[in-house]
Amino acid sequence: MQYRELGDSGLAISLIALGTMTWGEQNSETEAHSQLDFALERGVNFIDTAEMYPVPPRAETQGRTEAYIGSWLKARPGSRDKIVLATKVAGPARQEARPSHLRGGKAKFDRANIEAALHDSLERLHTDYVDLYQLHWPDRTTNYFGELGYHHVENEDTVPILETLEALGDLVKAGKVRHIGLSNETPWGVHEFLRHSERARLPRVASIQNPYNLLNRSFEIGLAEFAIREKAGLLAYSPLAFGVLSGKYLNGQQPPNTRISRWERFGRYKGEIAEAATAAYVDIARRHGLSPVQLALAFVNSQPFLTSNIVGATSLAQLAENIGSIDLQLETAVLDEIETVHRRYPNPCP
Repeated sequence: MQYRELGDSGLAISLIALGTMTWGEQNSETEAHSQLDFALERGVNFIDTAEMYPVPPRAETQGRTEAYIGSWLKARPGSRDKIVLATKVAGPARQEARPSHLRGGKAKFDRANIEAALHDSLERLHTDYVDLYQLHWPDRTTNYFGELGYHHVENEDTVPILETLEALGDLVKAGKVRHIGLSNETPWGVHEFLRHSERARLPRVASIQNPYNLLNRSFEIGLAEFAIREKAGLLAYSPLAFGVLSGKYLNGQQPPNTRISRWERFGRYKGEIAEAATAAYVDIARRHGLSPVQLALAFVNSQPFLTSNIVGATSLAQLAENIGSIDLQLETAVLDEIETVHRRYPNPCP
């Protein structure tokens, strides 16, 4: 395994992170524990979760994922010091797809909500602190979760970023949070958090957890420079584009019990252009004797603005293949072919 520093925290986290959002929906508690054991044996020390998980988010399952991690920690004394644990607080439900069942539909990034969310997460996780506490999405209307255009909402009721940072800063002082991070953020949002942290001497953003994969390289436009210059590296989620880049959905295939086959909401990486680009990337992999999965993950692993690549799996076989991408270094010829496809189909699924 390879390790990179989380921001300027001094914490070394594995280049491959274990994502957990299927636990409690597509994976049982026993399977979740097996994945944790398997990942740790292979050098993975960074575990990412959220109060909203599992997905799709539902009131009756909310919090199960964190509870599964907590029961694993409880059953394995001494394991807490072996992992870097990250979770997220949910933002407001301004879009239909966002969960409205959290805290009576009034979730936002004010002090009361953040403190309540963290308290409940710590109880489920059976720990006194989290290493990285992330804001799951912005507390304002902006372009994230696949939205390209920015539509400004005048006089919108939002929590000021400084107020959010002050609440997070007090949690850091209390020892309940070690470091803070953003998720699904824009360049403006990252800039504002950094500006306020510098002026008010508040905790500095250590990471940006945004989507990044061969079908969506929009992070490179604006945010990559922030990640490098400000030491707020990318925690890449959906590196396989919901499994699309494995090629298993090509030519109309709908494998049973997969996320895209089961739920309509996971349509972000569908479409004619997405399929054409995926077919081209799968072809590159096969012509070079590579696994399409490992090619897609190795591409993400190679980026200089990356801190960790968050992989998810519903089986140990998938997890083994995902973690194994750490050993693959793509040759220049392969990278050149990837860029050729990218120029033909630039970011078909932002």
